[in-house]
Amino acid sequence: TVYSLDGILVFGLLFVCTCAYFKKVPRLKTWLLSEKKGVWGVFYKAAVIGTRLHAAVAIACVVMAFYVLFIK
Repeated sequence: TVYSLDGILVFGLLFVCTCAYFKKVPRLKTWLLSEKKGVWGVFYKAAVIGTRLHAAVAIACVVMAFYVLFIK
């Protein structure tokens, strides 16, 4: 569920990873990540977080996958 803390963390990680992927695709970059302010700026900021902190985001994704699959 999205309303629990682990659901919010999973959603946040997936959002950051998806936006970082969008930044690598030229058409999606110009369409979705062109705005840096406002509501659409959230996508840009998530993409920047995903690309600058790629090692930390990758480790967090692996830890969250282990948690969801084996502990929860």
